[in-house]
Amino acid sequence: MSTTNKKKVTPLMKQYQGIKSKYPDAILLFRVGDFYETFGQDAIVTASILNIVLTKRGNGSEKDTALAGFPHHSLQTYLPKLVTAGHRVAICDQLEDPKLTKTIVKRGVTELITPGVVLSDQVLESKTNNYLAALHYDKKFIGLSFLDISTGEFWLTQGDLPTIQKLISNFAPREVLVSKPFKKRFFEDFPSDLNAYFMESWAFQKVYTDEVLQGHFKVNSLKGFGVEELSAAKVASGVILHYLKETHHQKLGHIHTLKRILNQQYVWMDTFTLQSLELVNSTHSSGISLLDVIDKTKSPMGARMLKHWLQFPLKDITAIQKRLDTVSSLLSCPIVLSKLQDHLATVGDVERLAAKTATAKISPRELVQLQKVLAQLPEMLRLLESTGNKELLGFIQGFKATQDVVDLIGGTLDADAPVSIGKGITIKKGKNKTLDELRDIASSSKLYLDQLIENTSQQTGITSLKIGSNNVFGYYIEVRNTHKDKVPKDWIRKQTLVSAERYITEELKVYESKILGAEDRILSLEQEIFQELLQELQIHISDIQHNAKVLAKLDVLLCFAHISDIYNYSKPSLSDDGILDIKQARHPVIERQLDNPSAYVPNDIYLDDSSQQIMMITGPNMSGKSAILRQTALTVILAQIGCFVPAKSADIGVVDKIFTRVGASDNISLGESTFMVEMNETASILNNLSNRSLLLMDEIGRGTSTYDGISIAWGITQYLHEHPARPKTLFATHYHELNQMEKDFERIENYNVAVKELSDDVLFLRKLVKGGSDHSFGIHVAKMAGIPKEVVHISKEVLSQLEVRKQQQKKEEKIDTPATDENYQLSFIQLDDPLLEEVKASLLAVDVDQLTPVEALMKLNELKYKLTSKKNKK
Repeated sequence: MSTTNKKKVTPLMKQYQGIKSKYPDAILLFRVGDFYETFGQDAIVTASILNIVLTKRGNGSEKDTALAGFPHHSLQTYLPKLVTAGHRVAICDQLEDPKLTKTIVKRGVTELITPGVVLSDQVLESKTNNYLAALHYDKKFIGLSFLDISTGEFWLTQGDLPTIQKLISNFAPREVLVSKPFKKRFFEDFPSDLNAYFMESWAFQKVYTDEVLQGHFKVNSLKGFGVEELSAAKVASGVILHYLKETHHQKLGHIHTLKRILNQQYVWMDTFTLQSLELVNSTHSSGISLLDVIDKTKSPMGARMLKHWLQFPLKDITAIQKRLDTVSSLLSCPIVLSKLQDHLATVGDVERLAAKTATAKISPRELVQLQKVLAQLPEMLRLLESTGNKELLGFIQGFKATQDVVDLIGGTLDADAPVSIGKGITIKKGKNKTLDELRDIASSSKLYLDQLIENTSQQTGITSLKIGSNNVFGYYIEVRNTHKDKVPKDWIRKQTLVSAERYITEELKVYESKILGAEDRILSLEQEIFQELLQELQIHISDIQHNAKVLAKLDVLLCFAHISDIYNYSKPSLSDDGILDIKQARHPVIERQLDNPSAYVPNDIYLDDSSQQIMMITGPNMSGKSAILRQTALTVILAQIGCFVPAKSADIGVVDKIFTRVGASDNISLGESTFMVEMNETASILNNLSNRSLLLMDEIGRGTSTYDGISIAWGITQYLHEHPARPKTLFATHYHELNQMEKDFERIENYNVAVKELSDDVLFLRKLVKGGSDHSFGIHVAKMAGIPKEVVHISKEVLSQLEVRKQQQKKEEKIDTPATDENYQLSFIQLDDPLLEEVKASLLAVDVDQLTPVEALMKLNELKYKLTSKKNKK
């Protein structure tokens, strides 16, 4: 006979399981009394992340349930840790007063918090937007939308895969919503470290998402937002609003506009370029980005705007010039500049305070902070007005009047309002008569009790009366046993002690009820008045947000003026003539890392499309070639975001695309070598050129054999020279053979980074000079890196032998082969080798005029395979 030991499920656990089944992919924080509890696997994960005790719920059997919890008042301490760890967290609260029910307390999820939908300051990074993204794969385009619920910024666009990949890289969303059927495709298209949440496909239906968008904005169409034709993008935007509803975020009055990302307004920089230029993040853990160097903003919202500007430089000369002129104006008023920065240092994050107000997630103390900030605006406006400057006066017109908000908050909240209602005086005295009376009752309780003791002692003759209270029967009168025979008959005995008795009286109970009722009523009234205040503020949210944006912009431009002053930057000149002429340019990041920044060696850069389209820069490793390339791009970017630049002067022919091929790393996980990564990035550049592109090409071809590398570098350079767009190019290389190109291509000019040779060493001068270089000084670099002396010595001997052999070979070639214009470009593979002769014949048979860049790369790969396979057979 077998028996089944089935564990009985308690009503509480049955309720928990029912709620948990609706949120299987979230950690459920289940409110039980004064604690939030987690069970099962949720408890194991929670205990590990929060470093709290993991225990069990049950009777000690194998079916005991894991349990971990924390006090409910510690929610804001522990919740951010769970969300920061990448988890979705469902808050399940008690929906009724346990005192008012005889059955199990009704519970339900009141909020679902995810990495992309969070308002907690403990989770949010003050200088970085916290974007939630939605991505919709349509037949022709990919729709994309971003929302930062903490600021109300709502963006959308659509485009091809490279465009969407670039924007995902720019915006760096904390969470991406994708339809379940496209899960595999998403992981093929985007980095695996993106935090993706896959939703049911019905939420991506156009009819439904249109309805959601129109319902939120209370419009019949989205024509007024200028996004009507972006069908794929609108689906993505609608999915985001649907997701907010699913996560129990209902109060969204701060999301009142939908902005289109107009890619044509900004400089195009692909993902490789953004990474290699290290605009906002360094590729090294201890590295410094451009943003780290120039961010002297005083407010979190200013810091976020600066980061956005850096990733999206402008192309419109008028808009750029307006920023530059404002920076000039601020520099001309140093006292005003300093005072404005002092004000901005105290404003905090108006943008996120506005969002918290709209979502009713703001504390009384934060509202007082918002009021103090808005109260400063008139003084800031007076400072701007005092300059009499045209550009600065424009800011005055940009601000919205928010004095009503200042008066409303100031007339309602106490100046020292607490973090949460009930922890101090929230509503100021005089706001509500009933509230003031209740406070008088609560505050006069001690005085009343003292008076009660005195009166009772006189009436009864009991000289040692004491009044106290406990959680069992509230207020009581304690009488020592020596006086208990004097106790009136209408007193009710409640507790007997060793040497005393405790009693309650009708008068005491009435007053106790009055005191406790007053405290409860005070809390209720303060909450009610506070909620009414939040409701009244809703109509002002958009004005507050608008002022936050103006303050952020002022903050960024003040930052530009400040760094231009302390870093000795100069105002660039902008034009549409396609000429890039930078005098004494410096690398903005490297120079700040020097003990003496003025020791940085500046260099001149000149590029146009008629005389010097391509600068071929040779020179030894570590001489500074890569720094020269990067500083050129960074100078252009700084100019086109409206900042002064690290140069003596800069004439910038506005650039529309910046491409870099600077360094590459193996992508072994995808089966791609360094060379394949390099070729993929290069192919992307060659297929997307424009007549205002700026190209930075560094050591192209180094990922393969020497002859292959030279051939590819030569072919790419010639292609760029002959391309109708004539893109401005800086080409750094250690292939000295490419210096030959200057003679045959009219817009290629040779430069080298000067080196001074000493008796047994080299000195890098970091100076860019006219002419090519024919020496790499690789052994000297190895010596500087700390290679053992024995290795360096052997290397020098081998190099000497190879140079002698090379000179002898050149003498023989001069005798055997006449130098003609017809064959000099292939001179580097004219060796006595049948395989190389065959390669030469194949190359000569190619019709270069009909060859696309991709076909050229494929042809080179074919030749490489032919060489490799035949040599292996030998």
